[in-house]
Amino acid sequence: MVVALLVVVAAGVVYLRYTFPKVDAAPVISIEKTPALVERGEYLAHHVAVCIDCHSTRDFSRFSGPIVEGTFGKGGDVFDHSMGFPGTFYARNITSDKETGIGNWTDGEVYRAITTGVSQNGDPLFPVMPYKAYANMTTNDAYAIVSYIRTLNPIEHKVPKSEPDFPMNLIMRTIPSGNPTPTDERTLDDEMVKGKYLLTIAACTECHTPQEKGQPIEGKFLAGGFEFKFPNGAVVRSVNITPDKETGIGNWTEDAFVQRFKNYEAPEATAKQIDPDAFNTIMPWAMYAGMKEEDLRAIYKYMMTLEPISNKVERYTPPGAVAQK
Repeated sequence: MVVALLVVVAAGVVYLRYTFPKVDAAPVISIEKTPALVERGEYLAHHVAVCIDCHSTRDFSRFSGPIVEGTFGKGGDVFDHSMGFPGTFYARNITSDKETGIGNWTDGEVYRAITTGVSQNGDPLFPVMPYKAYANMTTNDAYAIVSYIRTLNPIEHKVPKSEPDFPMNLIMRTIPSGNPTPTDERTLDDEMVKGKYLLTIAACTECHTPQEKGQPIEGKFLAGGFEFKFPNGAVVRSVNITPDKETGIGNWTEDAFVQRFKNYEAPEATAKQIDPDAFNTIMPWAMYAGMKEEDLRAIYKYMMTLEPISNKVERYTPPGAVAQK
């Protein structure tokens, strides 16, 4: 009986290992890296999709962990058990270094990784990288990010291999599914469509929608409460950004929404070092602050059409304190 069970389990493991992920092979493409495309990619990678956020070194001795100059794309951000992850996952080096980066990847392989969550060798990427959201990028925007990444200075920095726990190492193989579903660029002339698109590829839902067992909680879309633990024991929670007037941002004007981001546009806004036990956040304000005002306004207008959800969030629990229920 035990032997039969082991055979069944082994067969299941082999099936998952060699059947999944179910995505197409990387497309054979060579993207013409025009100055305009690279410029668009830089804007998206730094200020909308914020790829540079996780794939660089952040200085959390300063408010919101601004990027350390000279580390763009070097990788190494860690997501582990202390943060509630089922394993230890590393943001890889995405510079053009041929030994430790992605200098040997084709444009198609980079595009597939961004939009379907599959690495060069066909292994799945843990969805802390929101490739389900990136799958909706217009083809031009996805190509733009690939083009910009190719311009990053090569940095020799070997990032450890991610180590998912069992059974997540098997479950992960089933998460990437299907292929990119790019948004038709022509539809973005509609400001509401554009706002939804930008909110999606900015992955706002990833942090502002609470989850249980890795899945968004039904009825809590953008209602906040997702927890992020700091090494010192402090816990910061994402805020409710639905248009609820009591617990969300329903009383915010459009100008106030835009200014909330633009307050961090000047480098001085995040330059000062803060006390290790002072309030901090993983929200990369300095990066999102560079978003174009017209894009922020489109996001706001779309968000104001969403269902208001009453969900009061305790934003921060200091080190050693117990959260109030």
